[in-house]
Amino acid sequence: MTEVDAAKRAGKPERPRGGGDGIAEATGVERQADTARGEHAGAEAQGLMEEVLRRENMKAAHRRVVRNGGAPGIDGMTVEELMPYCREHWAQIREELLGGTYEPRPVRQVEIPKPDGKGVRTLGIPTVLDRMIQQALLQKLTPIFDPTFSDASYGFRSGRSTHQAVQRAREHIAAGNRWVVDLDLERFFDRVNHDVLMARVARRVKDKRVLRLIRRYLQAGNMDGGLVSSRAEGTPQGGPLSPLLSNILLDELDKELEQRGHRFVRYADDCNVYVRSEAAGERVMASLERFLEKRLRLQVNRDKSAVERPWKRKFLGYSVTVNREPKLRIARQSMKRLRAKLRPVFRRGRGRSLASTIEELGPVLRGWVAYFRMAEVKASFVELDAWVRRRLRCIVWRQWKTPRTRRRKLERLGVGADLAAAGAYGGRGPWHNSNGHHMKLAVPNETLRRMGLVSLLEEYQRLARIT
Repeated sequence: MTEVDAAKRAGKPERPRGGGDGIAEATGVERQADTARGEHAGAEAQGLMEEVLRRENMKAAHRRVVRNGGAPGIDGMTVEELMPYCREHWAQIREELLGGTYEPRPVRQVEIPKPDGKGVRTLGIPTVLDRMIQQALLQKLTPIFDPTFSDASYGFRSGRSTHQAVQRAREHIAAGNRWVVDLDLERFFDRVNHDVLMARVARRVKDKRVLRLIRRYLQAGNMDGGLVSSRAEGTPQGGPLSPLLSNILLDELDKELEQRGHRFVRYADDCNVYVRSEAAGERVMASLERFLEKRLRLQVNRDKSAVERPWKRKFLGYSVTVNREPKLRIARQSMKRLRAKLRPVFRRGRGRSLASTIEELGPVLRGWVAYFRMAEVKASFVELDAWVRRRLRCIVWRQWKTPRTRRRKLERLGVGADLAAAGAYGGRGPWHNSNGHHMKLAVPNETLRRMGLVSLLEEYQRLARIT
């Protein structure tokens, strides 16, 4: 499960959307009122730990953890085993939490390949008990912090989505801001300074037991290969609290951008600022780099960050066309990522029926189209459809193995004798033949459709009709 997927499942209160200018629409008086409400909530939070441990809150946290599922932590306990364990040990755990002596277990370290194939991302999987406690904390902390987050912040927030963020970005470009300051924070989740983050949490939370528990979760060690290593910085991805903590820290960046009057969109640590000229973009990049380093102790990755035209960059998998009224399109990197995800499926297809391969492709293709249904340029769907069909024909060609078998199969499927012989004995490889006229006649698009192959273009058009 990715960090974005985990965060989407965490329940957070909905905040109404504002206008399309990327600047929070609250007036100065309204913002002061928001701040006052936050301070009032913090003042009342002396008994926050008791609220966290209320029966109704813990039951809701347990339901969320069970619904999310996920792998066990270092103790091997599954979500199914959590309730029996709590029935036996909860009285002691609750006493430790109330007394401020509870010690979280180390997280199980797991490395997953990054989507671009360059390096790995480290996830820290807490035990299911710690996931439940973190979820209970999240449910009480979110109403304290979320109402004053920026209107331009979309990540890990109830009622907000990647699609809304992408739509807002297009609005900024359409308004004439045709340069983007694309900020990439270097190893953000690994580099969060605990003192800086806790200082911002403590502005609203006054219950020292809660503050102590959050810090202990930040400092919980990593277990890798049976060895536990301590953590002096970073907030481990994989726990329910991590998304909210990242928003608490980066809200200061949002407020700085709002104060300067910039149009921007932020989703987690992915932040784009839209300006009218390259020179303005370079100034913004330099000043934000200084701000992040000095105020938040965060580093900008200059290799991945850039001041560029937005149609040359991607944001949450999408890009735009160069038109004055820009259209959303699928970024080339997203298409490359889908191909990389499907290649193992095609490799497995060499030793099984074509129908089995097509069945395995179905959920992946439908999910991909559902995410990119906002694209207004359909050429990417057409291109990928042709690629998928060619890969399937390539599998069929390999399964036929010998030239004699290939000729016989082609003729049986209605290909003329001369064309079948030319294809079978032409000496070309499987990939070349998969695009040949003989294979398109032998395995036409309609045959693949009857076998259940999902057409990306047709699925995109279907979703467009119903939305």
